[in-house]
Amino acid sequence: MLVYLAEYLTQYYTAFNVFSYLTFRAIVGLLTALAFCLWAGPRMIAYLQRLQIGQVVRDDGPESHFSKRGTPTMGGLMILAGIFVSTLLWGDLGNHYVLTMLFVIGAFGLIGFIDDYRKVIRKDPKGLIARWKYFWQSAAALTVAITLYACTAPEQQVLVVPFLKDVMPQLGLVYIALAYFTIVGSSNAVNLTDGLDGLAIVPTVMVAAAFALVAYLSGNVNFAQYLHIPYLPGAGELVVVCTAMVGAGLGFLWFNTYPAQVFMGDVGSLALGAALGALAVLTRQEILLVIMGGLFVVETLSVILQVGSFKLRRKRIFRMAPIHHHYELKGWPEPRVIVRFWIISLCLVLLGLATLKVR
Repeated sequence: MLVYLAEYLTQYYTAFNVFSYLTFRAIVGLLTALAFCLWAGPRMIAYLQRLQIGQVVRDDGPESHFSKRGTPTMGGLMILAGIFVSTLLWGDLGNHYVLTMLFVIGAFGLIGFIDDYRKVIRKDPKGLIARWKYFWQSAAALTVAITLYACTAPEQQVLVVPFLKDVMPQLGLVYIALAYFTIVGSSNAVNLTDGLDGLAIVPTVMVAAAFALVAYLSGNVNFAQYLHIPYLPGAGELVVVCTAMVGAGLGFLWFNTYPAQVFMGDVGSLALGAALGALAVLTRQEILLVIMGGLFVVETLSVILQVGSFKLRRKRIFRMAPIHHHYELKGWPEPRVIVRFWIISLCLVLLGLATLKVR
C-alpha cells in the first residue's frame, strides 16, 4: 500500500525512492510485524482470558502439561494479523506471489480458527471433524495448485534437486499434485510440532528467514543463473512476506516462550505451516523445505510410525508421539527439549542453504 503512495510522492521528493528498495521494505516489514505483535499481545491475552479461552490438555499427556490447562490459546490470530498488517503496508499488492501467500495464510488460518473455536468456545474436544478439516485444507491447496499451474510458464514447472545442478525435471501435471501435498503436508506437520512452548514458532521463523533469502536469489536473474536455480520474475517480493512472518513470529515468541502466556492454536500452526509449503512451491524448492524443515518432518514421521506400529503390532515405538513428548517422558525438562530441537532446526536450515551452492 505504502509502495504506491511513495511512488507517487517520489515526483515531489526523491527521498521517497527508498521505499522502492526491496531490502528496506523487508527490514521495516519485519519491524512493523514485530512491533504490532508486541503491542497487540498483552491486549489479546487479556481479552482471551476474559473470554476464558483456555488450552485443552490431554489427560494421557505428560503430567508437566497439566498446569497449562486454561492458558489462553488462539494466539495465532496475533501472528496472522501482524503478517497481514505488515504485508499490506510494505508489500506490492499487485504481485501475484504476494497475493497467493495472503490467500494461503488467510484460508488455512480460517480453517484453524474454526477448529479452535469448536474446541475452546463450543467445548467440543474433537474440534473440526478430521475429514472436514482435511477437505477444506485440500480445497484451499488445490485452488492454489491449479491456479499456479495455469498461470506458470512450463519452464518454471520443474523440480529442483539439491546438490545436482543439471537435474531439474519438468513436472507437467505432477506439479499440481506436488504443490498440493507440499502445502497440506507442511500445514499439518507444523501443527503436530506445536506441542511445547516456543517449539514450533522458532523453527518456523528460521525457515521463513531462509526462504526470504531463497526468494531474493530466485527473483534476481544474475543470482539465479549463478546458482542454477529457476529465475522467477517478481519472486523477490516474497521477501517482504517472509520477513513479516519472521517479525510476527518473534513478536509471538515474546509471549510464547517458556512458560508460555499464550499458545498459537491451530489458527496459527495450520496457517504458518501452509505458508512455508506455499513458499517452497512458489520458489520451486519443495525438496529444500524437507531439508530445512526436517524437524517438522521428523515430528510427523514419529506420529505415523507410532500409529502404524500400534495398529500392526499392538506395540509403540515411542513412549508418546509426537517425538518431543517421548523425550519429556524420558525425563528431559521441557526447556531442554525445546532448545535442543531449536539447535537441530538451525543446523538443518544451514544445511539446506548450503545446498544452493554445493551443486
